[in-house]
Order: sequence, then structure tokens, then C-alpha cells
Amino acid sequence: MEDATLNVTFYGVRGSTPSCEPALQRYGGNTACVVLEQPGEHPIICDLGTGLRFFGRSHDPSVPFQGTALVSHLHWDHIQGLPFFTPVLAPGSKLEVFAPATAQHGVEVEADEAVRSFLAPPFFPVSLDALRGEVTVRSTPREPFSIGSAHVTSAEVPHCGRTLGYRIEAGGVSVAYVPDHQQPGPEAIDIAPAVLELARDVDLLIHDAQFDAVDFEAKSDWGHCTVKYAVRVAAQCGARRLALFHHDPSHDDDTIDALADAASLHAADLGVSEVIAASEGLTLSMRPPSDVEPSTAVAPDLGVGTEVARASGVAVSVLANR
Repeated sequence: MEDATLNVTFYGVRGSTPSCEPALQRYGGNTACVVLEQPGEHPIICDLGTGLRFFGRSHDPSVPFQGTALVSHLHWDHIQGLPFFTPVLAPGSKLEVFAPATAQHGVEVEADEAVRSFLAPPFFPVSLDALRGEVTVRSTPREPFSIGSAHVTSAEVPHCGRTLGYRIEAGGVSVAYVPDHQQPGPEAIDIAPAVLELARDVDLLIHDAQFDAVDFEAKSDWGHCTVKYAVRVAAQCGARRLALFHHDPSHDDDTIDALADAASLHAADLGVSEVIAASEGLTLSMRPPSDVEPSTAVAPDLGVGTEVARASGVAVSVLANR
């Protein structure tokens, strides 16, 4: 492959609900949306939270959009950006969405039917069919599948309702996306085997890190986990780099700084090479280990600067807006 760089850009990193307080601006307040881009390929979007709107603003409106979305589950914070994604308002644009089938009253409902049930009046004034671009919603296959040259695998993740994690292998590197993950208990070390297998030896694990210990004590059945548990997942699956994700809306920038610092210390004890806290506008530009020099790339319209770092095995350029 002529250029095997995979750019991973965070457009929304917040969990539960978008937040706009001044003390949250450095990490950002938009909900889950991560975009994987590879030269010569259509983008792969992980979740359609409010960060999707800002990804849409980076697209040239004169060119019809084509891309694929992998949706972990259909909670509002992971899907509510879809009707505000301006590229699908343009004729000729195509977005294929994969999302888990869900269970309602004991009956399995395909993803397309579930999306249409809430993206329609009276819950929203515009239906899916009213969008001028073509949006196709499919239930995520249980077997691995391909998106262009990328290889995609999904697995069930413990959460509130049916939830999937995804593993994307593209350009010689691997990324696991596990944004919502129910920790079994306050001091739990058990991890679902399917999650560990999904993220086995990945170059980048993007993982739920919504709670600290105090949060979890009060909200232990809310479907999320502590930062410490996220580090343990990374250690047990052998992930080379961990991106803390799905930050709690009550956690301001200073709180996330402190949690990330503590996570890095814990990660060092467990053998995880690197931990970062995901922020809006952060791009990780990744190359396989066979490529000597790391690449550089800038997330569109985000005004980022460059700081080069290396994860174990894979060359990574960290481009941050901080």
C-alpha cells in the first residue's frame, strides 16, 4: 500500500449528554463521535453523537459525501448527531450505518426500524426519508465484514441494552472502540471474554472511562466503568495505547487531567505503554511498525499543532488542539 497512514480523529468525547460549561472546553462537550480516515478510502465513523455535526463541517459541500458509520448502540448520546450532519442533507451523498438490532418487549427489532421509530415526529420534526442524501441503516452483521480495505469485527459489550464494541483493522494498524462498558463491581477485575478478544493486542483502545471511584459507588448500575477499570482492560487485552473516552458531563478539564495522570501511573504498573485522555480535535496519525517515519496530519478546520510520540510497535503522531 502506497500510504498506510490511518488517522483517528476525535470529534466528540463526552458521555451521556452534551455539555457546554466553560470549564469543559479544553476536552470538549460533544458526545461520542470518532472518525477513522485512510488515504483513498471513505471515512469510517464510530458513533453519531453531537460531535458528528463538527465532522460534517470539515467536509467539502461541493463533493457528495460517502462513508460508513459503526454505531455501538442507540442511546441518544450516540445517535443524536445524525440529522445535524450536513453532508447527508445534500443530494448524492451516501451514508451507510451499521447498528445493533435491539430487543423491545421481548421481540428483536432491526436497527433500521429502531432508528426510524425515534427519528420521526413527534420526537423529531424530520424523518430519515426526508434527508436529501441516502442514509441506509443495517443491523451489524454477527460475522466479520469489510468496509473498503478495512476489516471490521464486532462483539457484545456489557452495558444497558444491547451494545457492541468494534475492532477496525486498516492500513496495517488496529483500533478497538468500546465506548460504553459496564464494570461488574467497585473492585471488579473480571472482564467479559468477548471484550478482551475484540481488543486483543490492538494498537489503540478507545474505552469508556466515565467514572471515578466516587461516581461508580453512586452509579454502579448505570452501564459504565471507572478509569482504573479501563486501564485494567487495556492491560489484560495487551493494548499498546489507551484513549480514555466518554468523559462524564460533570468532569471538568482539571478533573480529567487528574484522572488521566492517575491512569498513567496505574498503567505503568500494569505494563500499558501509554494512556491519553481523548479531547475534541485530537488526531492520532498511525503507521504500522514497518514504516520507519511517523506521518503527520491535521484534523480539518480544527487548528491543531503537532507533537510527535511513539507507541509500542506502531508509529504515532499526536496532533492536539491544546
